[in-house]
Amino acid sequence: MVGITSYGAYVPLYRLDRMVIFSAIGWAAPAMPHPGEKAVANYDEDSISMAVAAAVDCLDGLDREKIDGLYLATTTSPYKERQGSGIVASALDLRPDIRTADFTDSLKAGTTALNSAIDAIKGGSAKNVMVVASDCRLGAGAGAAEQLFGDGAAAFLLGDKGVIASLEGNYSISADLVDVWRADGDTFVRSWEDRFIRDEGYTKLIPEAASKLMAKYNLSPKDFAKVAFYGPDVRTHGAIARRLGLSPEQIRDPLLTTIGNTGAAFPLMMLVAALEDAKPGDKILAISYGNGSDALYFQVTDAIEKVRDRMGIKKHLASKKQLTSYEKYARFRETLPIELTGRAMLPPTSMSALWRERRGIAALVGSKCKQCGTPQYPAQRICAKPDCRAIDQMEPYRFSDKKARLFTYTGDNLAFSPDPPQVYGMLDFEGGGRSIFDVTDCVLEELSVDMPVEMSFRRLYRNQAQGVSNYWWKAAPPRG
Repeated sequence: MVGITSYGAYVPLYRLDRMVIFSAIGWAAPAMPHPGEKAVANYDEDSISMAVAAAVDCLDGLDREKIDGLYLATTTSPYKERQGSGIVASALDLRPDIRTADFTDSLKAGTTALNSAIDAIKGGSAKNVMVVASDCRLGAGAGAAEQLFGDGAAAFLLGDKGVIASLEGNYSISADLVDVWRADGDTFVRSWEDRFIRDEGYTKLIPEAASKLMAKYNLSPKDFAKVAFYGPDVRTHGAIARRLGLSPEQIRDPLLTTIGNTGAAFPLMMLVAALEDAKPGDKILAISYGNGSDALYFQVTDAIEKVRDRMGIKKHLASKKQLTSYEKYARFRETLPIELTGRAMLPPTSMSALWRERRGIAALVGSKCKQCGTPQYPAQRICAKPDCRAIDQMEPYRFSDKKARLFTYTGDNLAFSPDPPQVYGMLDFEGGGRSIFDVTDCVLEELSVDMPVEMSFRRLYRNQAQGVSNYWWKAAPPRG
């Protein structure tokens, strides 16, 4: 039996009410596709950082050494030539002898990666493969896409032991229907005429994939407890549901009014939400869309009860802060240019230094003294404990999955930040270790000495001239 053995998700802390967008754009804004809000990645987040966050949620309590591969699905990688999956694997501190692959250029890249992982496990080339889907797409100002698109990520661990939802069948359609696209150099998603996309795309290909799967496995719509399927907006999603012949209780909430359309991550985030409410024996149908459609049929097992402690979708939805300013949202997405001061000018990244210190930077790995057990970050040759001072008696010690508390903190109004002030904190880690980090997803006035924090993988800065995104770990108030 092969299928899902764990799941996780990530929804950014910030939300933007669609009325804020509508009010800011004014006369140029189209009618709101539907009410509600959308999830907005912070200025230091992107598809890579969100992928890491979802993967961390999925891996909670699991042995990372057993993972044989990591597949990343995204249409918004910060690089055209550098593996995003490699960055994610490094941040998770996975073994170096694993297979990494990027799936991109299509909104159904997430389900394509899921099918590929299942094939690898069935074929015997891997035992456990992680699939992460993450997107942070941009719609042009005064367009419907800007209101519809949201940011988020989902992660699944797939294997043949401890399966919580077995893959019982799948069916795929390939169709080069040009509906939404981005050419090389495009910042914003382009779109063809709405009615054509709806009539020839969404409402035709998704039902076709579903009906062909059901015919292949002798199933009917009433056999499924939940059906999670792509829909660009609430109205179209409802039209597809009617065409599929689903009752209201079978339809998985598409999250369009609470998160938005999250691109390649969209169907997988809905699948996570369906698993959160699933009972043993439930059949779940997940359907993606994008240059065709993938339909995947899962059956939930008794092992589902072992993974109820994830942040998933529900807990992330309950943890949020409102963005009340469209201008701040535009600064976060870099669609509103900001004058860079001298303090914002950073030296080029040394690729040699980045390689030498890769575990310390990407995975936040320090050292732990073998003689007295004292952890230190960054890694040291000499133990800092006064009555030990052992030399070259260190072993690697990962801090990224450790809890911490703020020993002290400060807000710097002179440092450049898209969301000032820049906040720094000295952290005391549980089990030992003290170091200074940026603090994110916070309001300075809400911080306090000794408050708990957790580590979050973020984009430290992006060197536009060099074409390099620099990542590191920051502290953030816990959301669980």
